Amino acid sequence: MYMQATIAFFVSLITALLITPLVIKFAIKIGAVDKPNERKVHLKLMPRLGGLAIFIGVVAGYFTAGLHTQKVTAISLGAILIIIIGILDDKYELSAKVKFAGQLVVAGLIVASGLTVDVLTIPYIGDFELGMWSYPITIFWIVAITNAINLIDGLDGLSAGISAIGIATIAILAGLNGKMLIFTISLILLGSIIGFLFHNFHPAKIFMGDTGALFLGYSISILSLLGLYKSVTLFSFLVPVIILGVPVFDTTFAIIRRIVNKRPISAPDKFHLHHRLLALGFSHRNTVLVIYAFGLLFSVAAVLLSESTLWGSVFIIFGLLIIMEVLAELIGIVHVQYRPVLTLFRKLTGSRSYGK
Repeated sequence: MYMQATIAFFVSLITALLITPLVIKFAIKIGAVDKPNERKVHLKLMPRLGGLAIFIGVVAGYFTAGLHTQKVTAISLGAILIIIIGILDDKYELSAKVKFAGQLVVAGLIVASGLTVDVLTIPYIGDFELGMWSYPITIFWIVAITNAINLIDGLDGLSAGISAIGIATIAILAGLNGKMLIFTISLILLGSIIGFLFHNFHPAKIFMGDTGALFLGYSISILSLLGLYKSVTLFSFLVPVIILGVPVFDTTFAIIRRIVNKRPISAPDKFHLHHRLLALGFSHRNTVLVIYAFGLLFSVAAVLLSESTLWGSVFIIFGLLIIMEVLAELIGIVHVQYRPVLTLFRKLTGSRSYGK
């Protein structure tokens, strides 16, 4: 099985690598292009249907690994529907309401197939049967994670690289726990993303677009659900969230920033993680690499958390929260003068300067 999964990985990688130039021509032909504006970093029209190349690579790996013989019909159909939504959005720029409705349909399909979380175990307290709440909770989980990757799609290779790191982490966890289906799907996805990254890393020839961002987000949501299937502990529930630490970090502080600055939560701005790193003088490529390193930090924490004791888990989570807050203050992701923790540290230590 491991050999078959490895072969599928390379088939997926090579397929995505070879098919992406054709997808670039197709995207330009149908007008699925990204136009530059004041919020975007790129300065010219860019084809943005890259997720189609990733999907084709995954399909090649899917059949190579023999997954078409597995009971994954609902998951496969959901992926096709997500790809259709993404393609239509990359071509026609669908409204948020239409995309959300489509995602709810896909999530409902998955829940109807029986892939839900039904029991939550809280340490020292016991098991809680979620009952009817399992359906809305699972639907929310799928929709939230499906959109997570889209939130950091701002630089060449950023979303694809962060997705690759997250999916590689899921593959490691699945391999350690002998979950072959999750391991195989993860390797196939990873291979296709790496093949696509040859064309997407700076300077990019194509963007993944919503086709890619939604598909990868959906894939991660399904992989995490397969790992949490039916019964989940409080801390294992946090592992997929930590794997997605970069978009979670960026979104959390975007909300804090807009509340602090008294702006609507949905209001766009140029103070996201990648914007701030660019403003601090990092090059486009180095900004992406720094965020990759941040993603790796979260991935290592997720692996440690999955193997840790209760108090070890508490320590890891607390440490991550401190690191996130200090990093946010250092790069000014909320406001250049927002530094409560660093100010407290300066007062306690008597230091006169910090984080300049």
